[in-house]
Amino acid sequence: MPDPMPIVPSVAVPSALASAAEFFRKASAMPFPGAAQEDNETESGASELLDRATRAFLARLTGGVSPGALIEAYADWLMHLAVLPGKQASLVQKAVRKASRLSRFAMSCAVAGGQPEACIDPLPQDHRFAHEGWKTWPFNLYAQSFLLTQQWWYNAMTGVRGVSPHHERIVDFVTRQMLDLAAPSNFLLTNPEVLRRTMDEGGMNLVRGSQHLFEDLERLGGNRPNPETETFRPGEALAVSPGKVVYRNRLIELIQYEPSTPDVHPEPVLIVPAWIMKYYILDLSPENSLVRYLVGQGFTVFMISWRNPGTEDRDLGMDDYRRLGVEAALAAAREITGAAKVHAAGYCLGGTLLSITAAGLFHRGDESIASLSLFAAQTDFTEAGELTLFIDESEVSFLEDLMWEQGYLDTAQMSGAFQLLRSKDLIWSRVVREYLLGERAPMFDLMAWNADGTRMPYRMHSEYLRQLFLRNDFAEGRYKVDGAAVSVEDITAPVFAVGTEQDHVAPWRSVFKIRHLADSEVTFVLTTGGHNAGIVSEPGHKHRSYRILTSPPHNGHLDPEGWVAVADQREGSWWEAWSSWLSERSGPRGALPTMGKASVGLAPLCPAPGTYVLMR
Repeated sequence: MPDPMPIVPSVAVPSALASAAEFFRKASAMPFPGAAQEDNETESGASELLDRATRAFLARLTGGVSPGALIEAYADWLMHLAVLPGKQASLVQKAVRKASRLSRFAMSCAVAGGQPEACIDPLPQDHRFAHEGWKTWPFNLYAQSFLLTQQWWYNAMTGVRGVSPHHERIVDFVTRQMLDLAAPSNFLLTNPEVLRRTMDEGGMNLVRGSQHLFEDLERLGGNRPNPETETFRPGEALAVSPGKVVYRNRLIELIQYEPSTPDVHPEPVLIVPAWIMKYYILDLSPENSLVRYLVGQGFTVFMISWRNPGTEDRDLGMDDYRRLGVEAALAAAREITGAAKVHAAGYCLGGTLLSITAAGLFHRGDESIASLSLFAAQTDFTEAGELTLFIDESEVSFLEDLMWEQGYLDTAQMSGAFQLLRSKDLIWSRVVREYLLGERAPMFDLMAWNADGTRMPYRMHSEYLRQLFLRNDFAEGRYKVDGAAVSVEDITAPVFAVGTEQDHVAPWRSVFKIRHLADSEVTFVLTTGGHNAGIVSEPGHKHRSYRILTSPPHNGHLDPEGWVAVADQREGSWWEAWSSWLSERSGPRGALPTMGKASVGLAPLCPAPGTYVLMR
């Protein structure tokens, strides 16, 4: 599961309505293919333009969610349920039993003084009813009624014979969102903690909450960042590891970090972060910076800092990110250090792109990658978790039309999907805390990074969704690099792959598939934490542990559960295991490389963190 994302509504309806006239004016004025050709071609181009403009406007109103996809999923569920009298009878019986249990519970409340034994407990990850007030009447009755209702709807939405698995997941997910909206914890009069706080403070918590709400609405309307993030600016409080930008093109700045040891291994480490967010999650505060840790272990470290694309970058595609990003950075790192090979590491989307780049290099006989390290990065998307609920032909085409109009997918439009994956924690619990209890969560480095998102170019994001999520081309050997089809099997360098236990963006069982797909030795690590905090897991971090197992090539099948049973359990940070793994696959330490290399056109351009990371 992603760690706390900022609550940003994916679309503001008033602003969308206000821009409707301008939107259609732009659509009608835009040129289209075939304007000077036959009339039927002209009409076809105009019709397509109008269709795209209409769908893009609708996408703004719905937050990028395709109504067609939802209607299709619910229709599939309803039509199959309608011809299953046995399932219907079972649901009726369950409803009667649950009503009976709730009635007995209500009667017990009167007999037991309002605190009888619960007839249903929340799921372990559901903390909405943890406050002691939920054990007293009538709030315990509200909670029990809600939990029983939630359980009944789960039974109704799942196990309907004939419904496609994809549609079943959609209706279950969407129904859960609607139920979460109606949870008694979200409302003043049905939340005992909020009522108690209101009585104790004479309503001042609601006054503060109203101020918080108006501040947030004003900030979102003006598209301004949270002012608290100003104390966590890159280069001042975050991303402060010393270094230089030694290469720049239209898509990346390459940062070379200053060594902190008298000698270093000859093979540098190149880190490819995800471009959906800024790079510095791997160089947060000095005490939890992966960069600082690596240079302290005797490695020369390079980091890609992606440029935040705008409308003018709409036609940048996956090949551009590969060539101008990973391949250009690999070449620069080798030129500066004189190394024959580079340890390459990629995080999230950056790891997927790095895997594709590595497969292309090995496919054409280039073995300049000494090892491949992947952090919460997927190479096979058949089990990519709840995020795939938003990925089908209807949804992808809907997003494409939204991106087509503006040239990119905005960070606010992306954040809505991530928040919905954990709406109880990322939306409703924050609504209760900030607007009803009147509490502002203190800003910290990871939260500030979470608020510093980037945009996704139209062409790149469309290709990423279609070729990887929708068709799974890379895992199935259809993805083309420089005209040649490649697959994960082309990767022959040793692999160090990290999955995190609570990851809802890149579920660890999906990350684990690299063990069977790559034609190489694979060391797989499963660490505690989520998609972000599980990776930012510095030595000394409390309550951290991990499992690790190295498998030689062609070691036979082992499913995730079997792997957990035999993997070595260790306390502490996986960073230490990774550093040892890299050292074992590196040459003996020697002289320090220069910072940049002016003789080959790679002179230092400016101090780290550079200029691209500051782009809004």
